[in-house]
Amino acid sequence: MKRWGTMVIKILVLLLVLAVAAWGTLALQFQLSAGLGRWLALAGWIAVAILSLYALSKGKNWLFVPQALGFLVLVGWWSSIAPSNDREWAPDVARMSHGEVNGSIVTLHNVRDFNWRSETDFDERWIKRDYDLQTIKSVDMFLSYWMGPVIAHTLVSFGFEDGRHVVFSVEIRKEKHEAFSAIGGFFKDFELSLIAATEQDIVRTRSNARGEDVYMYSVDLDKPAMQALFLSYVEQGQQLQTTPRFYNTLTANCTTIVYDMVSRIVDGVPWDWRVLASGYLAEYVYGLNALAPGHSFQELKRLGYINPRALSQQEGQDFSALIRQNLPLVKPF
Repeated sequence: MKRWGTMVIKILVLLLVLAVAAWGTLALQFQLSAGLGRWLALAGWIAVAILSLYALSKGKNWLFVPQALGFLVLVGWWSSIAPSNDREWAPDVARMSHGEVNGSIVTLHNVRDFNWRSETDFDERWIKRDYDLQTIKSVDMFLSYWMGPVIAHTLVSFGFEDGRHVVFSVEIRKEKHEAFSAIGGFFKDFELSLIAATEQDIVRTRSNARGEDVYMYSVDLDKPAMQALFLSYVEQGQQLQTTPRFYNTLTANCTTIVYDMVSRIVDGVPWDWRVLASGYLAEYVYGLNALAPGHSFQELKRLGYINPRALSQQEGQDFSALIRQNLPLVKPF
């Protein structure tokens, strides 16, 4: 029995050594600039991990000390890494959307309205828009699939009586030299950004320029909840303006932040694994009876696939009206 206990302890220590080694390796990889310094740091870190494995095999516990001390140094260094709003940002996230509230009128600054011909060929345009919350009439959810069926990017669009729509999207704030990395998102590789944009910009670039599969669902919320959700986005933008925050692939992303806002507005919204597996988010919302009624989920998904309509857009056509053709919508209150 004692032998089995010793074996279990050794296995647990082995897993701990490997976990600490993996975390430290990735932290150094994503946070240190490329060059000799990073390679030396990685080599040193891997060397102390190997020393710990040797200590485990030989029963020389004092040889764990270098990795333990190295881990404490790494944790101290890690905690000192702070997010910033002052970097050389990629053009599409160069500005942070934010708003001012005056009664029922919300003025949004830095609403993105780019004209995308491809992912790298676009005309930049940032605008200021006023929205009257008394005239809000719809909330739509877009899911854009860029990495298989499990993960989708979540966007929320608000419609107004004058026919305008504005989309909010929680995104990584890439620097000019950066590309998205899901693993890097666990290691403080990106700041968090809030983008407000026109549908012609932020939805069309996914369906037309990037070739992602985009689905649209009309969400059933009452008017006070719509207004509160809109204001939550505005508040989120204000917070990020003054207090930058890191994106996190698991805990602070395009879906979890939306869930946090909605759960504060609508009572009884349960946590569900599909908040993390965002590709299945629409099924979760359907299960809450919060999509257009009178249709099966498969029918809503089939009709909500906007790519054929988006790709058929002709010059001068209203993109927002086009993608809503034949789409089951929640009836206005």
